[in-house]
Amino acid sequence: MKFAIAGGTGFVGKALVNELSKYDNEIVILTRRARNSNEKVNVRYTQWLTDNAFPVKDLQNTDIFINLAGESINSGRWTEERKNKIMSSRIEAVDAVLDIINQLERKPRALINASAIGIYGTSETKVFTENNEKLGTDFLAETVVKWEQEASKASSLGVRTVFCRFGIILEKAAGALPKMLLPYKLFIGGNIGSGKQWMSWIHLEDVVKGITFVIENEQIYGPVNFTAPQPLPMSDFGKTLAQVLHRPHWLPIPSFALRLLLGEMSTLVVEGQKVLPKKLLEHGYQFQYPELKMALKNIFS
Repeated sequence: MKFAIAGGTGFVGKALVNELSKYDNEIVILTRRARNSNEKVNVRYTQWLTDNAFPVKDLQNTDIFINLAGESINSGRWTEERKNKIMSSRIEAVDAVLDIINQLERKPRALINASAIGIYGTSETKVFTENNEKLGTDFLAETVVKWEQEASKASSLGVRTVFCRFGIILEKAAGALPKMLLPYKLFIGGNIGSGKQWMSWIHLEDVVKGITFVIENEQIYGPVNFTAPQPLPMSDFGKTLAQVLHRPHWLPIPSFALRLLLGEMSTLVVEGQKVLPKKLLEHGYQFQYPELKMALKNIFS
């Protein structure tokens, strides 16, 4: 099969490329800057989103288009400028993908588009699945709603479209986990905020295998929650992390301090949502790491 991957140089993209390149697949990674050929013989790069880029010629006969591109939401305080960049980068990438698909002589069988569980808004009491029609109204939710609405235009081109609503992806060297590790490494780990907020997490390996599962199961379309089947309140998440690291869990960080420090971005850690992967489970996906302790032991082994 031939895959086109936008955002293939991010931590999720790299893991996905590593998995797909093990098999007899051709992989084209879309990138803003020119890059040398990948060390893997079946992986190459093509430029896009620049004035002198013409990626369509390299993407003819693409079977699966995967879009993971977008500005990171956790790399800086959410100023108005940052929020505009977070929103615009996602819409720009999706529009560019749609433009490419429009020009392809043969349309891909599927568009797998990144999304986020932030679409549901936050709650300490509700349980969210893909069946929830009432969505959040905060900045992150509104961003994801517009992201999915734009990507859904691929459906009108006859392309099966899937929105991968990622939870908190756990990986040792990237994403949210390294930031959560630091207090425990310094022996000052403890509850973040009230500790009651839900952490809907997923191991990076289940993200990758979940995406390949969705690709293989052509009856899956629309939103798909990428979260482990056993989310935890932040207090339990922290205690499990401390146990695996052999560190104490004792010094809380109050919500007001995080809001002062991070501003609106504090929503990512102070608030949360309990999200279940209903669609993946209904279609028979077997999680590699359904329990947090098992996932963390693997990551730190």
